[in-house]
Amino acid sequence: MDRIKDAHVIRLIEQIGVHYKTNISNRFLRPLMLQLQIDKPTWDRIEFLTEKLELFRYQGFHLDELYLSIAACARFVDLSRSNLIPNLKNKISTTSSASDKILRDMAANNFPHNLDVFADLLNSLLTAILDIDKYSAGKKPPVFSQMPEMINVSSMLGGL
Repeated sequence: MDRIKDAHVIRLIEQIGVHYKTNISNRFLRPLMLQLQIDKPTWDRIEFLTEKLELFRYQGFHLDELYLSIAACARFVDLSRSNLIPNLKNKISTTSSASDKILRDMAANNFPHNLDVFADLLNSLLTAILDIDKYSAGKKPPVFSQMPEMINVSSMLGGL
């Protein structure tokens, strides 16, 4: 299949990247995120989706690359919900200035909601590329059906 250059998909990837950088991977939460049991290839896949849009905006994305990145992000969401959120307020650094304390507390308090927004955006992207994949496959099996990484993605994101 040719690369995906669909404007809706590109906009969703852009939204995902902006939301992730602004609300998820900020200076208060990033140190805690790095403590999650996530390997380097998974972090690389998350970065691919959240930070590399400009590299692919015009040449497009391969379906398998997008699926692997969504699966990596879903794993991050799942691990964050189970390992990070329950004790987030106790884990977040308390060694900051008074002005940083307000921002730090806001980041911690809003993280569960922001993680849900991230998961919703990922679900929207997944739905969009599933439609493209199924349409493009014709009578052949779609790409996602040949990728074991995709088996639990929907349940990890809490949707579909």
